[in-house]
Amino acid sequence: MNSLEEKLLEIRKDRRVLVETESKEILEQWGIPIVPCEVATSPEEALELAHSIGFPVVLKTLSPDIIHKTEAGGVKLNLNTDEDVRSGFDEIIRSSKRTFPSARILGVTVQKMVSGIEVVIGVTRDSQFGHVLMFGMGGVWVELFKDITFRLIPIDAADADEMVRDVKGFPLLQGYRGSGADLEGLAKMLVKVSDLVMAYPDIEETDLNPVVTSPSGSVVADARLILADNGS
Repeated sequence: MNSLEEKLLEIRKDRRVLVETESKEILEQWGIPIVPCEVATSPEEALELAHSIGFPVVLKTLSPDIIHKTEAGGVKLNLNTDEDVRSGFDEIIRSSKRTFPSARILGVTVQKMVSGIEVVIGVTRDSQFGHVLMFGMGGVWVELFKDITFRLIPIDAADADEMVRDVKGFPLLQGYRGSGADLEGLAKMLVKVSDLVMAYPDIEETDLNPVVTSPSGSVVADARLILADNGS
């Protein structure tokens, strides 16, 4: 048994949902580019981290019991000043506790604000077909237009390239009015996610949302992994 298997087994003793820091650590070990994040437990720590990381920053609530952070008011984007960070920290904690009173709040993550086109990569487990990989356009594209495509896992490089090209928003990814995406990097990321789940089928779901892509590269800005409840 390797260290990652041991880590997943240890976590599953207590819960199924991996928090952002744990999820990103696993993705990074698997060679998937991430936006690093650090954990603050006070406004002062958040401010110190923000200065170390460099403005603008993003703050997010860190809790194994809050799956959808935005619903809890647990995300603050593009913070540029000391006051933004202090008030953002307090607002996240207050809103998270108000919305989910019984949730365990471990702190607030601090990370660099990155820019580019937002896409989503996810995995779910179908009772009949097994793990299914999803790729789609992020933001309003996925919310309003459901611009997503699916493949059964495992996939190869050709499958990944097809997935990227199958979404209706591909012209935007290809390059439109100065914007564009790291198409090769996105395809590689899809293959790596597929390989990760094949190697560790205890991972029942993944939600990499958003993945931020630009001509300079693609990185996972937020991530959540969920483990199977039966160890299968």
